[in-house]
Amino acid sequence: MAYISLPKHSLPSLLPTHKPKTTSSQNLPILSKSLQSQFYGLKFSHSSSLSTPSPSSSVKTTIFAKVNKGQEPPSFTLKDQDGKTVSLSRFKGKPVVVYFYPADETPGCTKQACAFRDSYEKFKKAGAEVVGISGDDSSSHKAFAKKYRLPFTLLSDEGNKIRKEWGVPADLFGTLPGRQTYVLDKKGVVRLIYNNQFQPEKHIDETLKLLQSL
Repeated sequence: MAYISLPKHSLPSLLPTHKPKTTSSQNLPILSKSLQSQFYGLKFSHSSSLSTPSPSSSVKTTIFAKVNKGQEPPSFTLKDQDGKTVSLSRFKGKPVVVYFYPADETPGCTKQACAFRDSYEKFKKAGAEVVGISGDDSSSHKAFAKKYRLPFTLLSDEGNKIRKEWGVPADLFGTLPGRQTYVLDKKGVVRLIYNNQFQPEKHIDETLKLLQSL
């Protein structure tokens, strides 16, 4: 059998060499660590660092009850824009409009609040109270109500406990708090449930239409 003898350093020279490609940092876009945008009441936060859940991590799914027409919704006691406690039972004996909205000072929510304000005399004529609920605290509600001269009650549902108890659905795959309005009659029974995230002013038309038929 014949053997081929190669010089000690000749083998690497016979193999193709690949130089790693380097990317100039000048060609890469510079991204800030956290980019935030606002859309109809939602603050999106985009982080530059991504984490991958470990195989051992578990996904928890929570199912909340849903309020339906013809039912009495769960009661609540929350703080208003002046820091005073307000209970749902306080409105028994008169119709009440309870509207859940994503957040103070956002485009859609401001439009909706101002539309309720502009039609407030019509709600009073129908003998109805208007109550807005979001996860903002009382001081945020106070500033929001003062800035836009809102004549109705805003309640602070920090932690979204009541939103969950009432089963208000979220939008955009659960990232955007839902915009849902309920009309309760004098007995506290739900007569209307209206959901429309992207046409906030339509909530006023639908609720007034129902109130005028009571």
